[in-house]
Amino acid sequence: MLCRLKYVWPMRLSILAIVLGLGVGLPQIYGLRNPAAFAAAARKFPRSLAWGYALMALGTVWFLYYLQTESAADFAAYKGAMSVGFAAIGLGTCIFVKDFLAVRGLAVVFLLLAKLMTDTARWVDTEWRLVIMVWAYVLVVAGMWFTISPWRLRDLLNWGTASEKRVRIGCAIRLAFGLFVVALGLTVFRAAERADPRGESKPAETRAAVSAGEWFS
Repeated sequence: MLCRLKYVWPMRLSILAIVLGLGVGLPQIYGLRNPAAFAAAARKFPRSLAWGYALMALGTVWFLYYLQTESAADFAAYKGAMSVGFAAIGLGTCIFVKDFLAVRGLAVVFLLLAKLMTDTARWVDTEWRLVIMVWAYVLVVAGMWFTISPWRLRDLLNWGTASEKRVRIGCAIRLAFGLFVVALGLTVFRAAERADPRGESKPAETRAAVSAGEWFS
């Protein structure tokens, strides 16, 4: 007899929205206060090996985590080999594809973050969840685009930091959006979760407890 744990992501949308909003908004305060330094750091990012190694490692580990928690039986027997293969791809990318490594790593993280966002927002009973869903699909498009053409992010950053005025405008827009998402997490999303604390609007398999084992021989 073997025991396989069902995977259920425990994150609440209210918490995720607050974390994402702060993650987007807080760096913009530095950009508003010191646009020259912010612009210099942004222009260095695409070819930063430190950021590249960190993001690629995060993306690889995160992907392997999703792979191990995937319950599809079609490739259950191959999970071990697939994990080794994908880990080798992540490591090989860091060794042999160092050009724009930070952008490639960011693209992987974008795609994985989009999955987390859609999985978390999908069953929350409020139309405001579409803010998170649309944002997630924007990340999917950006992730695919930057994977194919990583130099595009360099071009976008160079354009967005060409002058202090552009830096301040961009930072102000992103800060406003981040605060808006935080406000949704503190109000609308939290209220929706309190109205449906046990997730009754979700399918039964989604509501299953993480600790509940599925037994099979």
